[in-house]
Formats: sequence, structure tokens, C-alpha cells
Amino acid sequence: MPPIIKVIIPAFNEEDSIAHVIKEIPDIVQEVIVVSNNSTDNTESVAENAGATVLKEPQKGYGFACLKGMEHIAAQEVKPEIVVFLDGDYSDYPEELTKIVNPIIEKDIDLVIGARVKNLRESGSMTFPQIFGNWLATSLMKLFFNAKFTDLGPFRAIKYDKLLDLEMVDKTYGWTVEMQLKALKKHYSYTEIPVRYKKRIGVSKVSGTIKGAIFAGVKILSWIFKYSFS
Repeated sequence: MPPIIKVIIPAFNEEDSIAHVIKEIPDIVQEVIVVSNNSTDNTESVAENAGATVLKEPQKGYGFACLKGMEHIAAQEVKPEIVVFLDGDYSDYPEELTKIVNPIIEKDIDLVIGARVKNLRESGSMTFPQIFGNWLATSLMKLFFNAKFTDLGPFRAIKYDKLLDLEMVDKTYGWTVEMQLKALKKHYSYTEIPVRYKKRIGVSKVSGTIKGAIFAGVKILSWIFKYSFS
């Protein structure tokens, strides 16, 4: 039997993009869960009309939204084998989800990161703070943990039981790096799959502001140093 796959999409004011994301997710997915992170526009109604399960998380923060999606799954009688995380801004190509989950299905890999490699990125799709932050974070992980990650890309898939075992706690921008660091600590098998990346619809809530970029950078580095010296 094919594995049960669920997708969690954190979304804050993504009414112009969220339907595009949902509609391009492959049919192998059993449920698309959009977590409205205190949206003030029509994100929730647009997502619901597009066929997604819509949850509300009033506390702002990427990690808060991801944890809300996990709570929803935990309350269900039938659990998935794979959980995919995907942004709601349409910067990723949702149809590439099959590429992301294949290493788990075919090779029993625990964690797969969609790597936004330079030759597949649309010009201007990643800001300088994003590019530099990814380089710095993955370089430090290589230095301290001999990791082979090249990106902290949000488009990722993980076995559900392994996700639970990570006991994720970050509520904001450190979610992605926390997952990768804990996976390294627990010696999970992992790989990266090159994915295409385009300019998002709307303005980024993180890299689109100086405050957001700085806060995200601090959170990411704090997780790395916490695990490096613990």
C-alpha cells in the first residue's frame, strides 16, 4: 500500500498564493493542512475553498503554526507515514513533492530537505540575508557535526514517527534548523533533493524586513551553538 502523506502549510496573509500551492500538490497526498497564523486577510476561506483543512493559530510564529498542524495529526485515529512541510507563498513548486518523498518511500531515508540550489533558483527569489544565512548555518553544521546540508529549505519531508521523536519546540524562525540539528544528533539518515525556487507572491515576513532577517539569523545561530556545546 502507498504511504499516507500529510502536508502542513503555515500561512500568514497568503490569500493571493495559497490556492495555487494547494492545487499543485500531487494527488498522492491524503490531506493538506493549512495553518492560518493569525491571518487578517482571506487566507482561511481561500484555502478552505481550495480543498485544504484549515486550522487557526493565533500566536504568531512559524514554529507555532507547524506545531498546531502536528497537534491536528496527533488527534487523528490513522496517522501518516510521512509529513511534508511546505510554505504558502508559492515560491516552491508543489508538484516536486513527489521528488521530496521518494527517498523516504524507496530508500527508507528519515529526512529529506528540498535544497534551493543556485542553478534552479529564479533570479531574485532569495535575498542576500537568506543566501548568506543558509551558507553560514550549513557551514557551521558541517564544522561542528560534519553535516552535509547545504540549505535550510522549508520544503521538506520526514517520517512521522521520526518527527515525533525529535520533540520539536521552536516557536518561530528556528524551526527548520532545530529539525536538522536534532536529526543529526539522533543520527537520522538524511538527504537533499535539488528543487526549483521562484519569487514568492507578496512580501516575505522574514527576509523582507531587516528586523525579521536579524531575528531569524539570531535564532538559527543560537540553535547551532546550543547543540554544538551541549
